[in-house]
Amino acid sequence: MTIPLDIDTPDILVDLDILERNIARMADTVRSKGLALRPHAKTHKIPEIAARQLAAGATGLTVATIGEAEAFAAAGVDNLFIAYPLWVSHRKAERLRRLAENATVAVGVDSAEGATMLGTGLGPAAGKVSVLVEIDSGHHRSGVRPRAAADIAKAASDAGLNVAGIFTFPGHSYAPGMSAEAAAQEQDALSLAAESLAAAGFHAAVRSGGSTPTALLTESSTATEVRPGVYVFGDAQQLELARCDLADIALTVAATVVSHHEAPAEVPERFIIDAGSKILGSDRPAWASGFGRLMDYPDARITALSEHHATVEWHGPGGRPALGDRLRIIPNHVCLAINLVDDIAVTSAGKLVDRWTVAARGRNA
Repeated sequence: MTIPLDIDTPDILVDLDILERNIARMADTVRSKGLALRPHAKTHKIPEIAARQLAAGATGLTVATIGEAEAFAAAGVDNLFIAYPLWVSHRKAERLRRLAENATVAVGVDSAEGATMLGTGLGPAAGKVSVLVEIDSGHHRSGVRPRAAADIAKAASDAGLNVAGIFTFPGHSYAPGMSAEAAAQEQDALSLAAESLAAAGFHAAVRSGGSTPTALLTESSTATEVRPGVYVFGDAQQLELARCDLADIALTVAATVVSHHEAPAEVPERFIIDAGSKILGSDRPAWASGFGRLMDYPDARITALSEHHATVEWHGPGGRPALGDRLRIIPNHVCLAINLVDDIAVTSAGKLVDRWTVAARGRNA
């Protein structure tokens, strides 16, 4: 695809046709498995994309923060899950109370102390906010051991909160060769936690899992819903993990070749583009081949990032792109890139058709 001439660089481009295809494919596949889809909107932060996900059958949205929930509630989304254990201050409790007046709201908890503070902060409104107990299924970030789920559920119930179920984030699926193992561990953890709750008299009506690498591997025998996020856009991480193809990449960064760096003879040719960490993001897993990929030159490698520039080593047939050539860059981690801009360019059939505001940008609390 040629970058439209009315796009200046650097800029984030979203191909509307690919975006809508990605949304439909995930919705159809998840539906065929008998699972609910609750996409993680921290990936895109854009109401127009949320509306398309909901129209395709999503039951609601997952968000990372109260601020993101507020932004999507203001856009009319009325079913929101904040998928992290919150430590709720007086002000955050007041914000949750206001949210619960206009939307169905659920929050993650993974400690008795956190549940008690949440219930105390909400006061008489505690019954209007549901909680899901977070289970550690192998990522070892937050969450409790599956057998400890009942203790957290009891504390939440004692605090006046409605215990709706359990959830986990198989984040260790974001590594080569780990998606199938992480999906199996997710299923085992959810099953054990549901048994723990049942033995204590709680019904885990919601059993939520599924990152983008594992969502299509999650089975409805234990889980009831999945929460993938990156699938709407794709990114270089998912590409290198073989969880998507180049044809599935909906978001790229338009960049221009601004310099030809004369490297020593023993190293590959290099060139500099006008997109750096302030639009690409700086994530680079240890296994990744660079700081992103070039859409039309898969053998090239982004070897270094500055704030406003990136260094690209040229590997491949022919000579490196000329000064002034415009290229499409696939960010490593698309969730970071989208949070770095105020709006994005929407294209279809190679033409600029709209610009969408990143409404939840910077809503980090």
